[in-house]
Amino acid sequence: MTVRLRVSSSGPMDPSALREEGNNLFKSGDVEGAISCYTKALKVSTCDSESAVLYRNRSACYLKLEDYSQSKAEQSHMSFSLALDTDQGDIKARFRRAQALHKLGRLDQAFLDAQKCAQLEPKNKAFQELLRQLSAQIQQKVRYLSSTDSRVQQMFKLLLDNSAQASDRQKAAQNLVVLSREDAGAEQIFRNDGVKLLQRLLESQQEDFVLSALRTLVGLCTGHQSRTMAIVNELGMDRLCGVMGSGASSVSLSACHLFQVMFEALTEGMKKDVRGKDEAILPEPSRELRSMLRHLIDMLAAPNVSGPGRDSAINLLVKQVPRKSQKHPDNSLTLWVIDNGLKKILEVAGTVPEITDGPPLTDNTLLSCSVLLNKLYDDLKSDKERENFSTLCEEYVQHHFRGPGLESKLRSIQTVSVLLQGPSDVGNRTLEMSGIMDAVISLCASDNITHQQVAVETLIHAAGKAKRASFITANGVALLKDLYKKSENEQIRVRALVGLCKLGSAGGTDFSMKQFAEGSTLKLAKQCRKWLCNDSLPPNSRRWAIEGLAYLTFDADVKEDFVDDKNALQAMFQLAKSEDKTVLFAIGSTLVNCTNSYDVEKPDPQLVELAKYAKQHVPEEHPKDAQSFVEKRVVKLLEAGVVSALVCMVKQESPALTETCRECIARVFLALVERQEDRGMVVAQGGGKALLPLVSESTDVGKIKAAQALAKITITSNPEIAFPGERVYEVVRPLASLLALDCSLLQNFEALMALTNLAGISDRLRQKIIKEKAVPKVEGYMFEEHDLVRAAATECMCNLILSPEVQKLYLVTDSDRLKLLVLYSGEDDERLRKAAAGTLAVLTGEMPEVCARIPSTTSHWLEILQALLLSESQDLRHRGVVITLNLMQAERSLAEKLMESEALEILSVLAKAADASQASVTRAAQCCLDLCLEYGLIRSNDGEANGKSAP
Repeated sequence: MTVRLRVSSSGPMDPSALREEGNNLFKSGDVEGAISCYTKALKVSTCDSESAVLYRNRSACYLKLEDYSQSKAEQSHMSFSLALDTDQGDIKARFRRAQALHKLGRLDQAFLDAQKCAQLEPKNKAFQELLRQLSAQIQQKVRYLSSTDSRVQQMFKLLLDNSAQASDRQKAAQNLVVLSREDAGAEQIFRNDGVKLLQRLLESQQEDFVLSALRTLVGLCTGHQSRTMAIVNELGMDRLCGVMGSGASSVSLSACHLFQVMFEALTEGMKKDVRGKDEAILPEPSRELRSMLRHLIDMLAAPNVSGPGRDSAINLLVKQVPRKSQKHPDNSLTLWVIDNGLKKILEVAGTVPEITDGPPLTDNTLLSCSVLLNKLYDDLKSDKERENFSTLCEEYVQHHFRGPGLESKLRSIQTVSVLLQGPSDVGNRTLEMSGIMDAVISLCASDNITHQQVAVETLIHAAGKAKRASFITANGVALLKDLYKKSENEQIRVRALVGLCKLGSAGGTDFSMKQFAEGSTLKLAKQCRKWLCNDSLPPNSRRWAIEGLAYLTFDADVKEDFVDDKNALQAMFQLAKSEDKTVLFAIGSTLVNCTNSYDVEKPDPQLVELAKYAKQHVPEEHPKDAQSFVEKRVVKLLEAGVVSALVCMVKQESPALTETCRECIARVFLALVERQEDRGMVVAQGGGKALLPLVSESTDVGKIKAAQALAKITITSNPEIAFPGERVYEVVRPLASLLALDCSLLQNFEALMALTNLAGISDRLRQKIIKEKAVPKVEGYMFEEHDLVRAAATECMCNLILSPEVQKLYLVTDSDRLKLLVLYSGEDDERLRKAAAGTLAVLTGEMPEVCARIPSTTSHWLEILQALLLSESQDLRHRGVVITLNLMQAERSLAEKLMESEALEILSVLAKAADASQASVTRAAQCCLDLCLEYGLIRSNDGEANGKSAP
């Protein structure tokens, strides 16, 4: 049992006590706990020699960790450097720093440390072995670098030769990309002044060369802070932003990827809280980070930046500015962007391309602005910060609304529309400002198509809240109906139709609350499907048809008609795969409705009766929302190709693919794999691979839904086929996350079943499960009251017990783990008995020392073992015989106890069985009798084992 020292919170912590606690934790195997203690001790230690020991011990912990990541190696190296700063003669610290440098690939520095150690202790075998390894690797690296250097020089020569054939130069540029992905190649390119060559390629105005240069720069910057800082300073942000802001979409996306890699390399450097000598010479990267962000903000409203380039800048701000977790206390970057860039974001949001002078936009830009504004608002921590954000938005809208001319008012209304799609609380506040709503209603009746379009879209977004929807139902329904029936412009009609759809679905799935007359929603849905299939309409207008269906498919009749319309389904799936990212959420919502994968709380029957008695409204489910109808709809969607559409949606790199949108996709996937017979089709079309990013990039609910879908697939499919290669190891963490109290028992059960399947594949997967700290959770569920969950947990343990690390847990003397297995082997539940007895059979075979402790677990151990031997189930009999054999082989005294019981007669009968199907049981029983004969506990009679134990 691990004993933790308690440190009084009233006084200063004692570094010696913390160090001793860390030592105890390290010895017991709790390396992470030891690191925590040593780190706390370092913060309060005032003695240099004591700090040196603490640094050395903490670094030893980093070396001990099996998951030896780059960051851990860096921390280990820096800690040893600090220890050596305190005491240059600390040979242990020097040797361990050499090991850390070896892990980091800094072979020259590691060799110097190892050489110094070998000089101080020439006979130390560990020092000599490390020195030998480093010498061999350095020689190999020198040979490789010399060959790589010649290849780099050859590529440079071709690229600088304008007289060379274009195809040869393009091939050289592609080879440079390949070389940059290797550490040695990237270093050679950088050292040979390759950045200047890449600068020339960026300025060549030839798309192929520009793309190759960008991809090479990605290789140079990936995971390398110092090279990234040098490249940012040498190329300059103006040049890089100019490339991203160019007209070519492919160039813009590649430049966006480069920026993303640069951000990651620089921010990783910022996270290091301890900096050793080598790192101290590098300047802090915060200046480069702020410069990159400032240039991205300047790109937003710049008229010379292309639409794709602007979208890329917004996408980078969405990814890099807000905190990754609300637990992180520092949101200063968000506040800085709001102070320096909110006005420019709103300028883009208020642009009406057809009328107002403004920067070029794509169909995705305004929605991307909504996402960015929402991310910034959600990242604010206090009411004061949120009030400041709202005030800035209101001032901007009011300034333009009161400005001269209609164009200025249109800009303010367009801004309100974007805010309503993003931070809706701020959008509603701007909508309630004096004159805004009246202007929206007035512009809906304008003769100008663009005016109408802006106003109608704002009206649609305003209907999102129940309070606003009721106002519009009273004041705007007649106007929308009039526009839908009388307008000659299809783009206005489709938008008016969506407004009616949104208002008509205000009752959600409640069958008894319908806003419009019977049959109206079906007519609206039919028109939406008609527009959806109309290729002559521009994509952004067809998107609105999907928006309408996203609301109308709350009605089960609409769902049924929609899934039967194959042309409409194909049109929707084609839009999902198109360049228009704004349609993603609408498609996700429509599919969630069609598959009934939204959450529905079943009301308590007694409360329903009380509500009826009190004449209160009671929600009613549509008859076609019954499970049998849902299953048929799922089958039709699968046959139509919904999986390939979802896979394409997950791959989209756009702010429009929000966490909420990902949650919708995860919900749909979970519905698609509900039936076991459909899972193979989902996996074959790439569904398994598509689920993996959803378990890490979604809402909390979406992560759970995606993890549950992975569990269902893992239970019934071969995981190595469903998730080939290294991908199968990515499945473990989401499955372990389902072993939580806030998950349902069904989710717990499916996760345990899936982990059981994985644990039976290989020791590496078992180690991954152990590393994700799933073993204690599995043990906890072995005590669960629900029979199926308890049995599933025990089955999972039966496979995990193959790991020596798990086996050692059963050697702990003050634990009831072994007792639980023995008792479960005597339960009535056959599934539980098989799992527990199987675990015991493996454990007693692998660890003979456990056998001697079995009699002390319970006084009924013999009865339980005999019951296994007498069981009608052959599986249980076999487990019982194997356990008996293992006990006998472990200790002669255990064999004596067994022979003194009825086990001798039972084994004699089992050994004589002639049934071929019981051959495994017969052989094991005969082995038990042969062993007893060898011990002299029984006598042989004409070759047959019989008689009683020897006196």
